[in-house]
Amino acid sequence: MTQINQNFLELQGSYLFSEIAKRRTKFMHENPDADIISLGIGDVTRGLPDAVMTAMHAAVDELAQPRTFRGYGPEQGYDFLLQAIVEHDYKARGIDIATNEVFVSDGSKCDVGNIQEIFSQDAVIAVQDPVYPVYVDTNVMAGRSGKFNSETNQYENIVYLRCDASNDFKPSLPDRKVDLIYLCYPNNPTGMTLTKGELKAWVDYAKENGCIILFDSAYEAFITEADVPRSIYEIEGAHEVAIEFRSFSKTAGFTGVRCAYTVVPRALKAKDASGNEVTVADLWNRRHTTKFNGVSYVTQRGAAAIYSPEGKRQITELVDYYMTNAGIIRDGLKSLGLQVYGGVNAPYIWLKTPSGLDSWSFFDKLLGEANIVGTPGVGFGQAGQGYFRLTAFGSRENTEKAVERITKLSL
Repeated sequence: MTQINQNFLELQGSYLFSEIAKRRTKFMHENPDADIISLGIGDVTRGLPDAVMTAMHAAVDELAQPRTFRGYGPEQGYDFLLQAIVEHDYKARGIDIATNEVFVSDGSKCDVGNIQEIFSQDAVIAVQDPVYPVYVDTNVMAGRSGKFNSETNQYENIVYLRCDASNDFKPSLPDRKVDLIYLCYPNNPTGMTLTKGELKAWVDYAKENGCIILFDSAYEAFITEADVPRSIYEIEGAHEVAIEFRSFSKTAGFTGVRCAYTVVPRALKAKDASGNEVTVADLWNRRHTTKFNGVSYVTQRGAAAIYSPEGKRQITELVDYYMTNAGIIRDGLKSLGLQVYGGVNAPYIWLKTPSGLDSWSFFDKLLGEANIVGTPGVGFGQAGQGYFRLTAFGSRENTEKAVERITKLSL
């Protein structure tokens, strides 16, 4: 009988959001008249911007005619989108990135999960705790994690960088040798950020210790404070030690359309088994072209449209809408005397669960008594126990209704 990949059996329980969906479905089956408000999964609720829709409709019309039809496109992305990304996301901020360092994909989740494939199976990874589950789970699947310790609720070979109220949810530098460091800022789930000075410490550490930083900046468009970097490449030396992941999902409502990109600078090097230097971008390009056929032409035309004057204005309106929701949730929770974090530079609100409840107990209380779905903090890691995440991606009506319901709870 054929054997399976044993590493998959090291995965613990259900994927977090699958478990949330399962509990929600069970509750709805038992309470069919309940008016459920979802502030759990970070899925957007506003429609696509007009500029995006206009561009996508025009692209569909192009594909309908033999003269303008396009089949397979370049796996790395069409030049019109690559140029727009480089000009508006980087050069406009004084950052030197070339189009051959940008790789368009169908989502940051895919990229942050797949990037580990190009590194040694012996590579030691460090992750923030709490953390987006994909970082950990994909390395478990690859066999880097070692065994799961049920006492600590952690994997033996993964270096966990604890983030809690005692350090303002900002991790300390690793205390042992690591190869890959996953950093997410603005952070999912906590909504917290690093200043330029704080991020520079990580870049300097990576340079001094031969590490590579995998920097997930999917929520950079939501930053409001001046000293918070939108890109790790704003930090001197980052081109030599960092890969950056960005997404159109939340900023442009592309969660169902699917488009993102990853930046791998040509200056970033690693070593092969013989100690020879290898350009990491070449390996990612090979992986990308081997396992991925590219994002559709229609989707990329829509993505490029967000960089037009109309697109930029409409994107700003979308971001402002969700950040207003974040303010409503944050202020409502703080009025109850709860400890609340995030919601200033990110569309996530992270709160300390009240009355000594653990994360899943608070999930059940919120669902059962207020008919609200959120995300248990412990689902993001052991350091998330006793915390809870709410998202600002709901409608304004549901956001206000949810806060009203929470204020009526006995907490």
